Amino acid sequence: MKPFRLLIAVALLGGLGGLVWWSNRAEKAKEGQPAKDAPPKILSLAAGTVKQIDIKRREGERTSVRLSGSDKWEITSPKVLPADPAAVIGITSTASNLTADRVVDENVENATDLASYGLAPALLEVTLGTTDGKSTRLLIGDTTPAGSNVYAKLDGNPRLFVMPSYSKSAFDKVAQDLRDKRLMSFTQEKISRIELTARKQTFEFGKVSDTQWQIVKPKPMRADGLQVDELIAKLKGAQMDPGTTDASAKADAAKFAAGTVAGIAKVTDSVGTQTLEVRKSKEDYYAKSSAVEGVYKVGKEVGEALDKALDDFRNKKLFDFGFNDPTKVDVKDGDKTLSVRKDNAKWLGSASGNKEMDSTSVQAFIDRLRDLSAAAFAEKGFTTPAVTITVASSDGKRTEKVEISQAAGGMHFLARRDDDSSLYELGADTVKELRQAVGDVREAQSGAKDKAGKKK
Repeated sequence: MKPFRLLIAVALLGGLGGLVWWSNRAEKAKEGQPAKDAPPKILSLAAGTVKQIDIKRREGERTSVRLSGSDKWEITSPKVLPADPAAVIGITSTASNLTADRVVDENVENATDLASYGLAPALLEVTLGTTDGKSTRLLIGDTTPAGSNVYAKLDGNPRLFVMPSYSKSAFDKVAQDLRDKRLMSFTQEKISRIELTARKQTFEFGKVSDTQWQIVKPKPMRADGLQVDELIAKLKGAQMDPGTTDASAKADAAKFAAGTVAGIAKVTDSVGTQTLEVRKSKEDYYAKSSAVEGVYKVGKEVGEALDKALDDFRNKKLFDFGFNDPTKVDVKDGDKTLSVRKDNAKWLGSASGNKEMDSTSVQAFIDRLRDLSAAAFAEKGFTTPAVTITVASSDGKRTEKVEISQAAGGMHFLARRDDDSSLYELGADTVKELRQAVGDVREAQSGAKDKAGKKK
């Protein structure tokens, strides 16, 4: 290459390198800066830094919320009340990224001008105190002529904004909106006991494991865990009617006093015991809690959850092995017997105990046992056992034995478990279907053919 051309190439390469360097520098300068078409930013407070919120309305009503030393939000004005963390976070999250649709004026300082936008005095004054000891005051004014936006301004900042009405709604809160509306504040995972008084009965549940409940009063009985968990969920979700006011609270208290008791629940966790009493007045339910002052209207589902009898919470299933197939089943029905055991993936049985059994028929029988449930409970009437079923499951670690006898009159049957004094009432058709499932268990067919018609 000639020297002259080499110099030109070097110059061009140097120019290109300088262009790339300048471009990279320009891109770095843009980093962290909003795009040209980005909406104007009104307010941006770092998440988690807000510790005090004061909302003052034009009419003079003031609501204050602060973060206590125990990291819990509480309402301090107009009176001290526990606050709903989710409701408060709705305000702080909006304050962390509050944007405007546009800037109306870059320099509005005249009080007369501010008044024309509803900002002197403001419709809402929202003061946000942060952990660094500083505070920011947001002024929210009237609705724009178009009706979809509102005027807004930061105190000490000359710019006048127009922001969406939904942003105003995030700040437009009173104590009733921000208070914790739960009527019970127990920790579900820490519950140890539940007492329920309903339908002239008092009964108690005790927790025997992380997932298992037992009825402990009036006497030990198996509990239906799903029903107990449903009761806990309704108590946990019991909330005061959001439309409750000071005026309606007096009326609610009067209706509660005159109502009939639907149920009284006492829940004990690691902190202590809380009580919720629910009464019915006409078609509505009203509740009084030991954890919250006052009487409140509650949802129908809360009242109906408490208004139940003891039998509604009893476990009606005869067997507990669930969806873990048993490893051995023995049945004695008069002079008929059946014994099957699982050997890896095969079921073995018959008279010798070593014949391979038809897995489909065995599984149908096991499904029938799994679903065997009582229609009701009885206090007496069990006679001589007609059918005895013993099931081993959980790798032989659990054995369940159920005896079935025909009740007096022969219209139905009664069953009892070996570890339970309860008597489970079974319909005649239920026992007939069970016996049929036992009779259908058969040996596997020899010389079974595959899909091609060939012997296996």
